[in-house]
Order: sequence, then structure tokens, then C-alpha cells
Amino acid sequence: MTEHELENKIMHENKGKIINKSDNIYGLEQFADDCREMGIDLSQKQLLQFEKYYELLIKWNSLMNLTAITEHEEVLKKHFLDSLSIVKTVDMTKIHTLMDVGTGAGFPGIPLKISYPHLKVVLLDSLGKRVKFLNHVTEELGLEDISAIHGRAEDFARQEKYRESFDLCVSRAVANLSSLSEYCIPYTKKNNLFISYKSGKVEEELDAARRAVSLLGGKVEKVCRFMLTDAGERALVVIRKEKSTPKKYPRKAGLPAKEPL
Repeated sequence: MTEHELENKIMHENKGKIINKSDNIYGLEQFADDCREMGIDLSQKQLLQFEKYYELLIKWNSLMNLTAITEHEEVLKKHFLDSLSIVKTVDMTKIHTLMDVGTGAGFPGIPLKISYPHLKVVLLDSLGKRVKFLNHVTEELGLEDISAIHGRAEDFARQEKYRESFDLCVSRAVANLSSLSEYCIPYTKKNNLFISYKSGKVEEELDAARRAVSLLGGKVEKVCRFMLTDAGERALVVIRKEKSTPKKYPRKAGLPAKEPL
């Protein structure tokens, strides 16, 4: 089977399939309890959307490299719960527009959209195949007011439609905080937030990024450190945008990664 044929097979295999209670074959009780402990009370529909998301993630992972984590319980903890852990730092009910930079397989944007349906979400990724996957997921889960765009963060941040247009910009992308700040702070409205998901040991990276954060109009407000169940230590770096980002930022594509501020 060619790559194109496999892709089409995955795209249409579950077309029109209705999610119902009988589809919940794995058991999501612990996941629901963990979410509830964070103040997120998921409905049956939302739990089944998470389950469907997991199933699609595993199927598409056979075609492209979406995640090295595939075991059900591990995905629930290390992708879904980790994505939702942002509630430790911000009241998501007061956020209306969300930009997820370098979203990859949709983390944290899609778990946040499932849990907070009122959000208007944009998922940005540089790989077209992943964007195709994201569009398929949002269609299959029946999610509205969410779009996936293909391109470089540096390019979209210069467009009036996206620049300084979001209440919250987030990223779980694997990049240093200086580069991530140049990618993400330009999308954030003044007096609003960019939050970076990091491992627990972030001090050295944070110190190196303070100059970049300041140049881009931001200020590190706090760092929230916590244990993600038994999945390890995490940190959320909360950066508040105090003034507009100078027009010269972000620099042209590639420079933020090659030559961090």
C-alpha cells in the first residue's frame, strides 16, 4: 500500500462514525478523576472525544511520526493531562482566543479545546502532514471554532490577522525559551499571556531567556512547578506581555532558532 493509499484509508475509515458510550473500551475513570482534581469536570461527551482523539492519534501514527508515546495510559497522562495542566496558572474560562505554536499532534491546543469548548483556537505547525491530521481530528470530534494552519511561526506573526490577536499563546514545542519567546510573544495581545510548557529543570534556560523576553515586550510573571501524577516534574513559565512587540520581531524564518536573542 502506498503512503497516499494508507493516508486515504485512515482519512475515511471512520468517516461519519458516531461516537457513543459503547466506544469507551479503555476506561477513563482515572483520567476523569485526575482532571477533576485540577478543577476540570468533563462530561461523557468530552471523555469520549478524548478517547476518539487517542484512537486517531494511534492510527495516524502508523503513517507519520506524531508521538513516541502510544500506550493508552501514558498518552492520557503525558499528553492530555500535561496539556490541561495550564489551569494551574490561568483561569481558562476567562480566555477566549488561543494560539498554539508548534502544536505537533495537537498538544496542548486540542485537549484545551475539548475541555473548554468556548475557546477559539488556532493550531500552527510547520509540517503539512501534521496539519492534515489536525484537520481530520477536529472534523471527527465535531469541534468548532478551531483551525489548523501550515507554516512558520515567524511568518504568520507578521500578518495582521494573527499578530497581537490572542488572549493566550501556548507552546509545548521542544525549543529553548529564548526562541519560543520570539515565536510566541508577537501573537499575544498586550496585557495577556504566553505560557511555555517545560520540564521541571528550567532555571538555566529561564535565565538565558530574560533578555529576549524583555526585548519582545514581555516579563516573566511566575514559574509554576509541579509533579504530573507519576509522569515526572513539570514547569509552566508564565510570561505577561507588558508592551507591544517591536515590529522588527520576529526576525526572518530560521533566525530565532539559529541565533536566539
